[in-house]
Amino acid sequence: MMKPHVLNRRIHYWLTLLVALPLTVVVATGLMLQVKKQWTWVQPPEKKGTAKTPSLSFADMLEKVRSHDGFESFDWSNVQRIDVRPSKGITKLVLTGDWEMQLDSATGEIMQVAIRRSDWIESLHDGSYFLGDLSKLGIFFPAGVGLLLMLLSGLWLFWQPIQAKRRRRKSRLNPEN
Repeated sequence: MMKPHVLNRRIHYWLTLLVALPLTVVVATGLMLQVKKQWTWVQPPEKKGTAKTPSLSFADMLEKVRSHDGFESFDWSNVQRIDVRPSKGITKLVLTGDWEMQLDSATGEIMQVAIRRSDWIESLHDGSYFLGDLSKLGIFFPAGVGLLLMLLSGLWLFWQPIQAKRRRRKSRLNPEN
C-alpha cells in the first residue's frame, strides 16, 4: 500500500501534465481580459456621447450600421447584441466578424468602428472556442477541478514539513511525551 504523502506527490505530479495546457490558455487569456479596458487591441475604448437619455430607435441604429462603408448589406442577423450606456451617451452594437460600432445615443453619429477581440478571447478563456460545450465541460472544467486538487495537495505538501518540525520541536521540549 502506497503511503498517503507519496500518493499525494504522484497525484500532484501527474495532474500537472493534464492541467498545464488548459491552464496556460486560461491564465494568458485571463491576463488579457484583466486589461481589456486599458489595451485597445483587446477592446475598443468607449467614446462619450452628447446626451444621457437615449433617443435612437432600433431602425435608426440599423440604418447607421448600413451607412458605413463595408456594412451596407448588414441586417439584424449581423447584430449579436446592443449595449446601451446612458451614462456615457453611447450605444454599442456588437456585430458579426468581431466588429463593434459605437453610436451617439442621441444623434446617431457613428463615433467609432473597430475590431472587438474581447469576446473571442473570452471564448478561448472558458474553452468554448475549441469544441463548444464539449471542450468547455470536457477539458477546461476537469482541468479546473485538477487545478483545485493540485492547489489542495500543494498546500498539504507545504504544510507537512511545518507540522513535522512542530512535532519534533515539541518532542524535544517535552521528552516524557
